[in-house]
Formats: sequence, C-alpha cells, structure tokens
Amino acid sequence: MGRLVKIVFFMMISIFALSSCSVKKYLPEDKSLYTGAELKLESTHEKGLEKLETKLKTAISRNTNTKILGMRPGLYFNYKAKRENPGFINKFLNKQFGEDPYYFESINVEAAEDILKNRLRNSGYFGSSVTSIVQKDSSDRSTSVLYSIDLPKPYRLESYQLEKTVADTLRIYDEIQSSLQYSDLQENKRFNLDLLKSERERIDHYLKKRGYYNFNSDFLIFEADTNAYDTRNFDLYVRLKTQVPEKSLVPYIIDEVYIHPNRTLADREEEKDTLSFKGLNFIQAQPFFKPKRLYPYVQINPGETYNPKASRFTSRRLSSISTFKFVNIDYEEKDSVTDLKGKRHLKADIYLSPLKKRSLRLELQGVTKSNNFAGPNLSLVYSNRNTFRGGELFRLSLNGGYEQQFFGKADDQGLSSIQLGLNASLLFPRLIFPIDLDASFEYAVPKTKVSLGLDYLNRTQLYTLNSVSTSFGYLWEGNSYVTHQLKPINLEYVKLGNTSNEFDEILENNPFLRRSFEQQFIAGLTYDFTYNEIKDQTTGEGIFFGFHYDMAGNLLNLVGSKNEEGQKEFLGLQYAHYVKADLDITYHLRLDEKRQKLVGRIFAGMGQPLGTTESLPFVKQYFSGGPYSIRAFRIRSLGPGTFSPEDGSNSFFDQSGDIKLEANLEYRFPITEYLNGAVFADAGNVWLINENEATPGGKFTSNFINEIGAGVGVGLRVDIQGFVIRFDLAAPIKKPSTSWNFDAASPVLNFAIGYPF
Repeated sequence: MGRLVKIVFFMMISIFALSSCSVKKYLPEDKSLYTGAELKLESTHEKGLEKLETKLKTAISRNTNTKILGMRPGLYFNYKAKRENPGFINKFLNKQFGEDPYYFESINVEAAEDILKNRLRNSGYFGSSVTSIVQKDSSDRSTSVLYSIDLPKPYRLESYQLEKTVADTLRIYDEIQSSLQYSDLQENKRFNLDLLKSERERIDHYLKKRGYYNFNSDFLIFEADTNAYDTRNFDLYVRLKTQVPEKSLVPYIIDEVYIHPNRTLADREEEKDTLSFKGLNFIQAQPFFKPKRLYPYVQINPGETYNPKASRFTSRRLSSISTFKFVNIDYEEKDSVTDLKGKRHLKADIYLSPLKKRSLRLELQGVTKSNNFAGPNLSLVYSNRNTFRGGELFRLSLNGGYEQQFFGKADDQGLSSIQLGLNASLLFPRLIFPIDLDASFEYAVPKTKVSLGLDYLNRTQLYTLNSVSTSFGYLWEGNSYVTHQLKPINLEYVKLGNTSNEFDEILENNPFLRRSFEQQFIAGLTYDFTYNEIKDQTTGEGIFFGFHYDMAGNLLNLVGSKNEEGQKEFLGLQYAHYVKADLDITYHLRLDEKRQKLVGRIFAGMGQPLGTTESLPFVKQYFSGGPYSIRAFRIRSLGPGTFSPEDGSNSFFDQSGDIKLEANLEYRFPITEYLNGAVFADAGNVWLINENEATPGGKFTSNFINEIGAGVGVGLRVDIQGFVIRFDLAAPIKKPSTSWNFDAASPVLNFAIGYPF
C-alpha cells in the first residue's frame, strides 16, 4: 500500500511540476485572464437572499480557467500544445485536460449590469441600483468584476383574481375561476415573472384537460395594479385577450373514434370493413387485430370530453405492443357550429403501423462471460409478432456454442464447454389473471410471459448438465423509470451426469459443493424491481437501482418427505429450499461534455438455506472476481472469506458463497472518438452462512470488513455506436487473508463485451 501511495504522489507532483510554470508569459500583451464575478447584495428589507444571488450569478456567469493550488494546469497544457512542435505528450494532455483561455476583454460589463437589472425587475425588485468595480491583479495578469447591488423593497402580491364583465357568461370563465384555487400565486408572494409564465401554462393545461382543444396559453394576459397601495403591494388580474377565436372558448366532445390497426401507404385505396366494438370503430381490410384485444389499450372513448392525457396514455400503451412500429393519433373537428350545450365535436383517428409479422434471424456472436469463458455462439431465432391476432409475441430460439476459459488460474485454463439450447416464449400484451385488474395499471398495460427451455451443457473434463425450465409471470412498468417482473411460477429441473473422476474427487472432498449439485428440483417464485435513469451507458447520467428476490421450496416443503439421509424429497427428487435477495445500485455522474464520467456501484446479496438443506443450489450461489466483479482477481478465485487453496490446484467450483458484498468506482474518459480509457478500484468478497470444513475461514463474521479483497487497474474500451469491447488490466492491493499490499507482480487481464456496470 505504501508503494502505491508513493507512485500516486509522484505522479501528482510531476503533473503539477509541469504546470507550475506561470502561464503569464504566454498571455498576449493586451489581454488579462478573466477570473469571474462577485456579487454584493445590500438590502434593509429582505433576508435570506442566497437563492436570488445564485440566480443572478447564473445570469452573468462566464467561463473561467480552472485554478488548482494557485496554478492553471488546463490553460498551461493549452498554451504548450499551440506552440510549434508541441509533441505527443503535450497534445495528449491538452486533449484530456486542456482549456481555452478566457480573457476579461471579451466581457461586456455594462451589458452584465443591464442583465442584472432585468433579472431583478423580473424578481420584483423594481428600481434596483447596480454598480460595478473592475479589479485587476497585476501579479498574474488577471481581472475580476465586483457588482454592488442595492435592493429596494420588492413588490408583493395582495390579491389574485379573474377579471371579467357581466357580459362574460361563457363557461370558460367559470373554468378559469375554478383553476385559481390551485395556483401558486398566493398572498404575500413576491412578484416573479417566471411564476407568471408558469401560471399561464398551468391554466392552459387545466383547460385542455376539460376539453378546450383549441385553447392556447397566449390568450391569457396578466395585469398588475399598484394604485391602491403605497407599500409596494399589488393586485394581480388575469383575463382573456380580446378577439379570441370562438372555437378556442368552447370545450370539445369526442363523437367518434376510428382505429386503423393495419395502416400502410399501400392499403389506403383498398376497400375496408368497419367493425364496432364497445363504441370504437375498427377499420381493417383484412382481419389483422382482434378488436376485443385492442380495446383495453385505448383510453379515448366516444362521449367523453377531449383530454390530452387520454391521448398520451393511449399512445404509450399502444406503443408497448410489439406488433406496432408507429402510433399516430389525429383529431378532426366535425363542424364549426357550437351546439345547444355550448360544445363542439371531434372525430379521433388512431393510426397503427405494424411491424413485419414474421421474422427469422441468424446470429453469430462472440460471447464472453463473467467466468472468463469465451467463444462463438450461433443462434437461430424465429419471431411471430401477432400470433393469435392479439399482439402476442412468440419466439423460438435454437442456439449452440463452444466456449473456452481464458485468463483463469493455471489449472483451469483450457477448460471448455459445449452448450445447446432450445427455448420458446410467448408474451401476451395483457394481464392473464382470474380477476380483471387492468384499471389498476394506469401507466402501461402489464404483460404476461410464459416460457419453456431445454438446455444441455458439456463441461469437458468435468461433467454434463441437462436442465428443463419453465416459468409463468408478469411484467409491467410503473413509470418511465420503474419496471417490475413477477414470476409466481418458476420451475427448473437440473440433472448432473457423465462426471469425470477429477470432478467426482472434487465432490468427494467437498460435501458442501456435492449437496448443492444434489438439489435437482427448484420450484418457487422470483420478483425483480428496477429503477433506471441511465439511458446511455456512454454519456448518460443518473442512478440504477435493482432489487431481486428469489424464494423456492416453501410449498414443496409442505408435501415433501425425508429420505434416508434426512434430506427432503418430492416425487423422489431432492428439491431446493431457500430464500435469496440481491441489491444492486449504480450511479453515473457526468463530469463534462467530453464523455468523462465517474461511475460508482454497490452490490449486496444474501441467500439463506432453509429447512434441512445446508447450502444453496450451485446455480444460485455467489461468486466473486472476474471482468464484471473484482477485476484484480481471477473468476471465482476470491473467497469465501479468507479461504485460499493451499496448493492453488483446487477447482474454481470451491470458491462460492451465500453472501456477497462488492463496491466499484470507475473514472471513464475519452481518448479518441471510438476509444475510451478508464481508471478503477474494486473491492468485495463472498462468504458462507454455515461453516464448511472444506473451506476454512469462509464463514461470515463480524470481522468481514478485514476479509475484503481489493484491486486497482486501468482499462481500454473500444466503443463503436454502443458496441463495446473492453480490456481491463488490474492488480490486487489487498487479498482477503493478507494486509494491504500493492501486488504489481500479479496483474490480471480481463476481456469482455460491454461495460462492467
């Protein structure tokens, strides 16, 4: 650890030494560096002016050169790169850290004063005084500006009301009057132009939801009256402009709704049939989509008042069906006459452009996995996007692949596997449930998914694994960030066979591992909750929060019986009985517009064996180390706890656990258009809940913090339009069984596809 600190300290000293030379000698003679503006607000009437000061500073904010410990390294690198023959290092440092110079001579002080006065008026401080003082520092040829602001007493709201005459009897005046009770413009509010603009938009939105299809916020005018007060108070009136078109002053009713489920350019001249279902008219040349299946997605109904919210919900719900490529909703005014009830009428047309119904796709992929296995994978996928004319998506995939382990421990390198799989899934764009719950899902209609899979894995030199799995579950979106997935039925049968003598010996020496493979039948439920603000891994910013819950064996435990060894069985099969939960949190912080990001991640997971079972099924256990985990350690070579194979020859199967804790921090930066770099630090480990004689030191204790494995490293990522090839080189700085020590002699090279998190 001491050696690492020395290296980092030396690098920092070197960088600052390069930039310690004053940039003053590079400045043009008639220029000085602009170092920013200061504000001095004085008021005898107001306190707590921090928000106003921040707003004013933002209004006149201009770029300045970054200053670190009295130096300007970014500006220094910029000047060095612009001289003759700057060299590769100066060009590189300028690209990564360089800054263009910002000169005071480009600042218009008088214009800044005018901007400040304008912002003060907009905030209610009419009659403010703004003066400026230019402050020069000859020691480093820099200039700043001090703006002194004398604030008068601001104007405050006394009353807010609708202005109308006796002749103004239209219903819209009552609607506007009703909307004022929800306004943020309350008594004693300081005058604020932005608040008035927001109020206009709020009233417009309020009226639109009540059918005023042609209304516009520009039709509203505010007037302030100060004549009744000598104390800088004012009455505020909102009124309609004169000569507003009549059609903008009346609400609209939807008379008819026409849905075109198979809208293409070619079929416009075809003769089509119209079928009515629950008030909606479906127009199709051929029976393409069943009206009763499409009806629940449409929130626009005849006889209802026009509401843009219904249009947005309808568009979003229809877009969630995998059958359609585009959704367009058009409204047409049926006439220009207002009826006896003071309303006009609309016709709604919903045009749906379908995707190609059937597709067959052949994919050849280069696959890398978290266990350092890599190799080619061939997939043949058949899709039917409207299987039963209700938007159902059927997929059948046949895949096969060959993988070999690279970069693993010496005894594991060369392990290979052959995988074959046949998987089918049917996705219904609706909730299949005994009770109608569609009304409970306002944002989007939930989906039901049924899947069945057959998989064969041949891990050469070790074993074969045959598995059959099936599941039934639901997927739904809570909002644009939140998704849920619940699988109340999740079954998996796994059969181990063709074990080699080497693998039999591994199982013989490790009863804990043997029992995890004996659990052949897994029956339970899973639930996943995801909150994701990150839309783009390269430039996106925000938080990702994932929660996974997995429970199995509870129902079978009620009907199962014990075998001779005391283990519970169902129909002669040992079954898994456990509960497991994971928490995964990632945060992406954008540092600038040049793809510089700081990414942090925390993972915590725990699985608890229940009943007579002593371990989790092998496929449910946690592993640590590798390209998606702690990159300074080989895959599955970390933990459990402080356990470390004495001769280094144990198989990677041994090193798994019931508890997993990990933390990662990564700084990402661009090198070229398609090449990015990274500097990262990882820490974590896995532990067991129950003691295992084959892995001493593996049990989780209160001393777990001292059993963390940690590493640091650097990475290169080739990023071509979101397809990322990643190389990460890392070395340990702490092993679970030792103290802090930078082990540069034991680097680990990780190769993977995609970002680690």
